[in-house]
Amino acid sequence: MEPNKSWLLSDADPMLRKKTVDLILPVSNDDQKLINRMISYIDACYNKETQKYKIRAGIALAGPQVGLLKKVIYLHFDINKKEYKYLIANPKIISESMVCAYIEQGEGCLSVDTEYEGIVKRRNRIIIRAYDLINKKDITIDADGILAICLQHEIDHLSGVLYYDHINKNHPLNIQPEWIKY
Repeated sequence: MEPNKSWLLSDADPMLRKKTVDLILPVSNDDQKLINRMISYIDACYNKETQKYKIRAGIALAGPQVGLLKKVIYLHFDINKKEYKYLIANPKIISESMVCAYIEQGEGCLSVDTEYEGIVKRRNRIIIRAYDLINKKDITIDADGILAICLQHEIDHLSGVLYYDHINKNHPLNIQPEWIKY
């Protein structure tokens, strides 16, 4: 399946502001088709095929971004020579650190074409329970740094929240010295 930029909803679409429901297992054929779009798109980015398919680069997608109002996330990227690849359903944050973190250049989103300047404060470490759709089992993910930030960004999509909703409107570049910078 060749990825297509038309698969992705933009932040102007009201569907991105809706709350999702649990993904029912086993996955229906209709849901699997949309999940396959997520996988195809992000894997093309991971394989550095964005120019080939004329798509924007990204590292993760959540169900609502492809029109699936179910709790499913796919991410695939490398950080510090370590590969992260998760296709998870029904993720739930069960623990989060008090320590905050942020991405210095700000966050971006495949569903947001406009650039929003500002810092998004996230938790530096989270623990998630979810169902691993690749290995067909319940898992716990203990994530920190960029992985934790990415997971929080995608889990927000499942609640109809976009990254720029977290930017301080009065002081968009506000950071605290104790926050960890990535």
